[in-house]
Amino acid sequence: MSESKRTVVITGGSKGIGRAICLRFAREGARIIFMHYDPDDLAANETLGLLDKVNVETKAEKLDVSSFSAVEEFFKQVVKDFQRVDVLVNNAGITRDAFLMRMSEDQWDQTLQVNLKSVFNCTKAVMRSMIKERSGRIISISSVVGQIGNIGQSNYAASKAGIMGFTKTVARELAGRGITVNVVVPGFINTEMTQRLPVKAKEAFLAQIPMGRIGEPDEIAETVYWLASEGASYITGQVIHVNGGLYM
Repeated sequence: MSESKRTVVITGGSKGIGRAICLRFAREGARIIFMHYDPDDLAANETLGLLDKVNVETKAEKLDVSSFSAVEEFFKQVVKDFQRVDVLVNNAGITRDAFLMRMSEDQWDQTLQVNLKSVFNCTKAVMRSMIKERSGRIISISSVVGQIGNIGQSNYAASKAGIMGFTKTVARELAGRGITVNVVVPGFINTEMTQRLPVKAKEAFLAQIPMGRIGEPDEIAETVYWLASEGASYITGQVIHVNGGLYM
């Protein structure tokens, strides 16, 4: 798989880890297509501006990735426009935190729809074109919470654990077609989501990290980029933790 002018699709690409992933692939000159579902286009426009400075072909799409039909139509258009998708990064995610006793059905459903169903939607929509090319990289972003759990996040933990099981199964199904499927599992990363946590919660997390610091989105992006490279061509079905030792 040539790393020249690859078409890379990233969900949740307007900020945080998603933005860092967009910018990392842009450094190779790839064609970057990212989706977002922000209430406004401010973050997406900022990301487009940053990508424009690197002078790469870019497209942003406001899309509900939990909608099977919307995702299917989107990828049909991408393949029509660019003939192929070389890399898919499933990064979109939300939190709807609550103790299980108080969690509403809507909080549960929204989290599973966006975090887990979107991975099914996008992977299913892109796999046919990758099979045709006998080449492709599918990388999904999970969370350490899916491995160890976290109070008040039963919905989030379930969705992120589901990504791991889904990935291992799809990796087996696609291994003979030249397509690798892997998961990157961030720990406590400096994003908008973690910045909203109370100070005491942040301190509690940091106390559990042997490296003694929070991770940066660029560190996740580098791992994703490596998994999408030829150097990782014999790696599939793997769960790669990037967490400073929070989970070993």
